[in-house]
Amino acid sequence: MEKSVKILIEKHTDGFVAYPLGLKGVVIGCGESEKEALSDVRSAILFHVETFGPEVFGTGPLVLDAMLAETGISV
Repeated sequence: MEKSVKILIEKHTDGFVAYPLGLKGVVIGCGESEKEALSDVRSAILFHVETFGPEVFGTGPLVLDAMLAETGISV
């Protein structure tokens, strides 16, 4: 069975961080490039599923869409 998983990739000063949206549990990948971070998170997702089973996907659709928004916060 193949699942389609949306991945969010963040660019930081020291590299890239990637994580899947909608999975149960915490799964993160990182790398010096977007491609490395995506490969790392894919490997982490496979390990997560092998460890905890397909239940990490839940019963409904994972995430239909994702958007990036920004707001100001007074601190």
